[in-house]
Amino acid sequence: MYKMIAVDLDGTMLNSYGEVTENTKRVIKQTIGKGTDVIIASGRSIDSIKGIAQEIGSSKYMIAGNGAVVYDIKNNKIIYEKYIPKNKALDIIKICEQNSIYYNVYTNKSIIADGLRYNVLYYYKENLKKEDSKKTHITLVDNIKKYVEEMKDERIMKIFICDSTKSIFNSIVKKFTEIQDVEILDVSHMSRKVIKHGTVEVPIEYYYTEISMQNVDKWYALEFLIDKLGIKKDEVIAIGDNTNDKKMIEQAGLGIIMKGSTPVVTEVADFVTDDNNNEGVAKAIERFIF
Repeated sequence: MYKMIAVDLDGTMLNSYGEVTENTKRVIKQTIGKGTDVIIASGRSIDSIKGIAQEIGSSKYMIAGNGAVVYDIKNNKIIYEKYIPKNKALDIIKICEQNSIYYNVYTNKSIIADGLRYNVLYYYKENLKKEDSKKTHITLVDNIKKYVEEMKDERIMKIFICDSTKSIFNSIVKKFTEIQDVEILDVSHMSRKVIKHGTVEVPIEYYYTEISMQNVDKWYALEFLIDKLGIKKDEVIAIGDNTNDKKMIEQAGLGIIMKGSTPVVTEVADFVTDDNNNEGVAKAIERFIF
């Protein structure tokens, strides 16, 4: 029997509009009721995951910031953390600003940004249809570098960097290899999401990378939970679609990817389910749990 399912959000559980379908919620709640925990493992911030966890009935643990944090939902506290030191974050920010590339900073409390573009615009639009308790906390500032220098009670999980032009993006990403002891997520494809502006559907498309501390990974955070709960990795299912899901898909007892996932995870998956716009997560759970 599988005792835990770790599920990614964007491109996996969430459709292109950032929603979990009612049927997917039903299937997940039934799974939890049968005794198999469903854990969200996402690159999103803590507060961005909380509301979705509540929607699907996941009330024990969640993984945020691509594995930088494991959060105990029931006791409202972080139980595992691997943050970027402020001095190293400022080195990354310096490169971003010297090269005039858009970036934002994910802390344990908020997403720090200087404008509503790319991923932050998507979260902002997503917030408009959510009640306050389920919104992703976005802090807009005039000067991110100054904010980070002066912040005292926030810790940095990751720095998100993006651009709409692939050649510009790739040339700047190479510069981050100068910084030691960090992980630079190698994303080979463009992120494509959709927002609604009135009756018009507007695509948000961009190339991106995410920088976190070395050895920050969803699998290492999941491994921490596996040890804590006294279960075996063979009793775990991992479901994802992107580079940041690779290790957990490879290491879990059953690794499942979505149709159309990035090739790097296709190589290590045990099973391919339907895509995120056709309830691939619900279909996979029904196949292997029910």
